[in-house]
Amino acid sequence: MNRVYLLLGGNLGEVRQNFQLASSMMEEAGIHVVRESALYKSKPWGMDPGEPDFINQAIMAKTPMLPGELLRNLQAIERKLGRERQRGKIMSRIIDIDILFYNDLVTDSPELTIPHPRLHLRRFTLVPLCEIDPGLRHPRLKLSVSELLEKCSDSSVVTKISGRSDTG
Repeated sequence: MNRVYLLLGGNLGEVRQNFQLASSMMEEAGIHVVRESALYKSKPWGMDPGEPDFINQAIMAKTPMLPGELLRNLQAIERKLGRERQRGKIMSRIIDIDILFYNDLVTDSPELTIPHPRLHLRRFTLVPLCEIDPGLRHPRLKLSVSELLEKCSDSSVVTKISGRSDTG
């Protein structure tokens, strides 16, 4: 089984409900959620200031899937939940599921970059990730998630809005 770290995000519709549906759909697809962070709220990153706040949650899961298959399954879940994409544009969304880490894999392809290329720049990613695995080491940067959070230059406020629930 492969250990993967994912980030769920959204700022449109019933975000909490969409996260629960996404977790159920992941289980059905063979992506077994082991640990979930609390939910965190933050201002949109890289978007116009008038957009609604985002909610994010980090998840650690286990899956037999290879990275490309995992990506396709996660994108199918996003589509089923109503995610719309516009190539090259950051926009508000019902749900977004990013692959942050896949084992200790380092890969760059047109389809997928692992580790996620901007995770170390974003507090909204690092804060929930640090909650579920602060010692997790970035295979490219050779720093733990807690060290990345300490060094992160992003000064945005990330606020916990729910408690944590381990599922395994």
